[in-house]
Amino acid sequence: MPPLSQESSQISKSPQAVFDNIFAFSPNRDTLGGTSYLILEKGGNILVDCPAADKGNEDFLRSHGGIRWFFITHRGAIGKAAQIQSNFECEVIIQEQEAYLLPSVNLTTFSQELTINSQVRIIWTPGHSPGSSCLYYKDFGGVLFSGRHLLPNQQGKPVPLRNSKTFHWPRQLKSVQALQTSFTSSTLQYILPGANTGYLRGKRIIGNAYPELANLDISDLLLKQAVV
Repeated sequence: MPPLSQESSQISKSPQAVFDNIFAFSPNRDTLGGTSYLILEKGGNILVDCPAADKGNEDFLRSHGGIRWFFITHRGAIGKAAQIQSNFECEVIIQEQEAYLLPSVNLTTFSQELTINSQVRIIWTPGHSPGSSCLYYKDFGGVLFSGRHLLPNQQGKPVPLRNSKTFHWPRQLKSVQALQTSFTSSTLQYILPGANTGYLRGKRIIGNAYPELANLDISDLLLKQAVV
């Protein structure tokens, strides 16, 4: 097992329970403040995006059964994924267009969608980055781990946000439209975003998810070209 790097030697705050079997890690400075999640599953735990590779997080992961699958939602969430993969010998999943960013890691890649088990499906939602993808978890009425594809705004509502790192804004909006048609109010209850979680003001989740998603006006968003 490789030693923890010096720059990751700080101890993060303990991950916080979102649901009984879903935990949110503290924002990771290696991924520009990204939030990662752990889903506890009988068939093997799923890590969504890279938490800080420090001893506190490593001990937490080991105490909860380790990692079987490690899904990366977009290139900005890679962090020290190679180190975590080496430590836990987990299966790393990333969309095929961003696999080149992890040349030393044995990867599972996909094009459009990938089903992990009866509860979990990964969906390609390009735009924020070429390989930006979301993970859908069927439990609790449907939970979407959205990475940076959908983020809470200052009112805590899920929106696509165009910024200096956005790869292709119109394509991102088309990906939002695809999600609008893929889900219903009975299949999508919550969104767990990969950043901007401070705007949730301690709630950790975006509730009423499908109505909020369905209410997004893509035509109006297309007209908003300012980069933030």
